[in-house]
Amino acid sequence: MVVQAALAALLTRLGAGEDIPIGTPVAGRTDGATENLVGFFVNTLVLRTDTSGNPTFRDLLEKTRRTDLAAYAHQDLPFERLVEALNPVRTLAHHPLFQVMLILSTADTDPDASLALPGLRVGVERSRLGAAKVDLAFALAETRDGKGRSTGLTGALDFRTDLFDRSTARSLVERFVRVLETVVTDPGVRLSHVPVLAGTERHRLLGEGAGPALEDLDATLPSCSRRRCCVRPTRRPWCRGRRRCPTPNSTPAPPVSPGCCGSRGCGRGRPWSC
Repeated sequence: MVVQAALAALLTRLGAGEDIPIGTPVAGRTDGATENLVGFFVNTLVLRTDTSGNPTFRDLLEKTRRTDLAAYAHQDLPFERLVEALNPVRTLAHHPLFQVMLILSTADTDPDASLALPGLRVGVERSRLGAAKVDLAFALAETRDGKGRSTGLTGALDFRTDLFDRSTARSLVERFVRVLETVVTDPGVRLSHVPVLAGTERHRLLGEGAGPALEDLDATLPSCSRRRCCVRPTRRPWCRGRRRCPTPNSTPAPPVSPGCCGSRGCGRGRPWSC
């Protein structure tokens, strides 16, 4: 749930919105009768994460926990039935209910050591489909030491090459790791303060992309008008409808005030200029 909440926070920070549906596979073996059966019972759940309100990560995690527990209570519902009931607009361009998938394996990451059959030598053959099922699929596995203690996570990202190139996918992984490191260190951080940019990216956006700094303006509107009239004393302020405010040309720095223009019809919601 921590990983899912962190992924939802990252997607929100990257502009995916505040309602983040993430697909995840479940074993589908809640019935005790399936314990001694060999077969594929995996089902797909859609976990919706609400990131609205700029919550702290701790609050987001608690909200995610409640939502996930409610979803797991109905994990026996076949995914096809869910799609049929919701009846979303079908398209071949993307998955009907989610475009991001999270696969988290907590089993032993060394299948050769965990699977033993009498009289047989067992090995693992890993294969690739060669095509992404969804836009982004994060596959994570928990690693353990010799005593069974968790030592971290390893993972891979599958992505659609017509939407992302390799450098973009790599940057997504780096941002994901950065978000995880931040929320683990400070669970009280709000989503708006979770960093998603590296130092070089921040410098490039705030430094190289910024123009010259403007001088701070510490003045009122009447003083700005007087200053402007000193530069061009022959010009008069005018209001909508070209009704000009009285400004004597003989005065080097005429007193221009909103009250002056107000007597000529200028007021709140009516633009005027000098």
